[in-house]
Amino acid sequence: MRMNLYRRLADLEDAGEIDAFGAELIDRFGTLPDEVEHLLKIVFIKTLCRRANVEKVDAGPKGAVVAFRNNVFANPAGLIAYIGQQGSSARIRPDQTIVLMRDWKQAEDRLKGVAALLMRLAQLAEEGDQKAA
Repeated sequence: MRMNLYRRLADLEDAGEIDAFGAELIDRFGTLPDEVEHLLKIVFIKTLCRRANVEKVDAGPKGAVVAFRNNVFANPAGLIAYIGQQGSSARIRPDQTIVLMRDWKQAEDRLKGVAALLMRLAQLAEEGDQKAA
């Protein structure tokens, strides 16, 4: 049963499916431990990464580094504007990764912060896709 749940978890593609899966887990097993809640948040972050073409996110207490798959983002102009709006707390490295300085001392803060960042990047990417269409 555990392997089946892990397989289903890997196939989830959006927030609605993740919420429904979490509700099903609560129905089956009762209140979810913090570790499972964190796992569901990480799965949500992974779905956002797919939508924004993010290959890798390294998050720590001082912020995050974001790398795009094949160094491609669907809306480069929107991304540059977003980085510009962040002021001195964001920059682009020579290797084309984006560094965002934040104050995320707690793991929960990092999960929330990375989710918010990736939601914005996914939104920007989708805006770029719409312009291209």
